[in-house]
Amino acid sequence: MIGEALVDVVVSDTATPRAHVGGSPLNVAVGLSRLDLPALFAGRYGSDEYGEMIAAHLRDNGVRSLLGPDSAPTSQATARLDPTGAASYEFDLDWTLPSAGELVSRYEGDVGGRLLHLHAGSIATMLAPGDAEVMRLLELLQPTTTLSYDPNVRPSIVPDREFARNRAEESVRLADVVHASDEDIAWLYPDRPLLDSLRAWQQMGPALVVMTRGAEDIMAVTAHEDYERPIIPVDVADTVGAGDSFTAALLAALNDRCLLGAENREQLHAIGHQDLESVLIYACRAAAITSSRPGADPPTRAELVDD
Repeated sequence: MIGEALVDVVVSDTATPRAHVGGSPLNVAVGLSRLDLPALFAGRYGSDEYGEMIAAHLRDNGVRSLLGPDSAPTSQATARLDPTGAASYEFDLDWTLPSAGELVSRYEGDVGGRLLHLHAGSIATMLAPGDAEVMRLLELLQPTTTLSYDPNVRPSIVPDREFARNRAEESVRLADVVHASDEDIAWLYPDRPLLDSLRAWQQMGPALVVMTRGAEDIMAVTAHEDYERPIIPVDVADTVGAGDSFTAALLAALNDRCLLGAENREQLHAIGHQDLESVLIYACRAAAITSSRPGADPPTRAELVDD
């Protein structure tokens, strides 16, 4: 996983402010690790109190960090909850990275072995200066590694809609699996029906494009079908990290079916209805569990065992 690590300070009118480690790609890394998959996180954080929280959170969840702390402040997001538990965000971010070549060298020197899959998203591909290195990294790894992408668009961070749309499409063309929210798609393409946008993205190259819509049905598009299914109802504590839990469980379920890794790309692109339904149900259950408890707290594999 490559992208931001930060601390979410959650504020509401009915509770004392609380701090949680977050950042969309970091949450995906933790979600995958809790589902018993080895997870490596590449993202920056500072050598300050919040940075120590992030480092401890990664360690406690079995996620290995490719980059150590640096001298810049740790990024922070303030999540403000409305009466329904839905979150809106304000950010104070620093997104700097070593070069793509150095990231690969660090991986080969410090970790080694084969990189099966890389997930990127949120500000990673859109916020300067680190976005340029992330795009280079995706292009460098795409021939040998399957890729997933979640735009997780933040207009308050990247307000240029045309730039965000173009960069999202660059990322989609490189990706094998894409997960976006309806808010992402609607902001990027305000004058086009959501399903048309999903179909257009799938035709750019991904095997699978999935859209979550809050409490509404999930939609997915492959080369062979358009698919829609209801979410799993739950009493919502808040929605912080629910989409990231969905992404992590989606990737874990695809991996369980041996559909990740460049050598499995053809089989991933040929995914059938039954496998598609199964992986989406699994991802929905993970998102529902996360929504049922405060903060970005994804489930373990044991919690997702079928009844």
